[in-house]
Amino acid sequence: MPSIDVAPLDLESVIMRALVASGASRANARPVAESAVAAEAAGAASHGLAYVPTYCEHVRIGKVDGAAVPTLERVKSSLLVADARSGFAHPAIAIGFDALVPLARETGVAALAIRNSYNCGMLSFHTDRLAAAGLIGIGFTNAPASIAPPGGMRPVIGTNPFAIAIPDGRGGLALSIDQSASVVARSEVMKHAREGKPIPAGWALDPEGRPTTDAALALKGTMVPTGGYKGVGIGLMVELLAAAATGATLGIDASPFMAPTGGPPRTGQFFLAIDAGASSAGLFPERIARLSEAFLAQPGVRLPGARRAAARARAAATGRLAVDAELLARIAGLAETAEPA
Repeated sequence: MPSIDVAPLDLESVIMRALVASGASRANARPVAESAVAAEAAGAASHGLAYVPTYCEHVRIGKVDGAAVPTLERVKSSLLVADARSGFAHPAIAIGFDALVPLARETGVAALAIRNSYNCGMLSFHTDRLAAAGLIGIGFTNAPASIAPPGGMRPVIGTNPFAIAIPDGRGGLALSIDQSASVVARSEVMKHAREGKPIPAGWALDPEGRPTTDAALALKGTMVPTGGYKGVGIGLMVELLAAAATGATLGIDASPFMAPTGGPPRTGQFFLAIDAGASSAGLFPERIARLSEAFLAQPGVRLPGARRAAARARAAATGRLAVDAELLARIAGLAETAEPA
């Protein structure tokens, strides 16, 4: 696909204006736009601009309430609960983190449960923010069902990613893990379908449970769990935390993220913030350094998150992002009726 170079702030402005033109408030549009631009900068295009037209459509038809005002409550000494009120996950996460970070510093460990939300984009975008604040950030988010249990053909859990971000003690990241319960994120299959490309073997099954490389058939079938039954176990763990423990909608009952059918998905997220300096008697930085050295001592080995970090560094050095020109033009068209952001 032809690409075009654009400044990150200009890209954020276009996305914001498209969302506002579709009916989102500026307060809600901003964190969604920031997340999408961050995904593009990290080289995760399937979680970036590709979702924006769907976000805009879902705001217009009421599948997500673009004007929702999330609420936050401290229900226990170290437990916060945010209700996204059928709106975007990003604003609920933002207000939750404003309280979560100081609470974790005070108590050592704090949790944030979010219910009635929508797709949160690239999960590591959020956990990395906790690491930048000097805390271990662990996040879970459930999604509409797309993975069948071993021996079954009907999906029961979503691709259900989890993410872990580790601080480097200098306001940055030592490492960042972001992975789904499936071999690949479903958004990658969607990307291939939009582009009319086959998917690699081993990504998905067709509606009859047979391996397929046809992206369109894969979207009608199920995703292949990573590691077989172990991947299903990971997805179930995420479902228990992000949906059951938050009171959000289970993946089997949630409407799809990428289609106009159904009402608001009302899925959930669950975050843990941990002050590992306190729990490790100050030895956490040394242990992380030792572990990292063991990885990097082997030629060709990289730490989790290193590829995303390298992409962000390149984007920062050039001050430009290469994005799909046709997709950007489509989003710019959606933004035409909005006032400048």
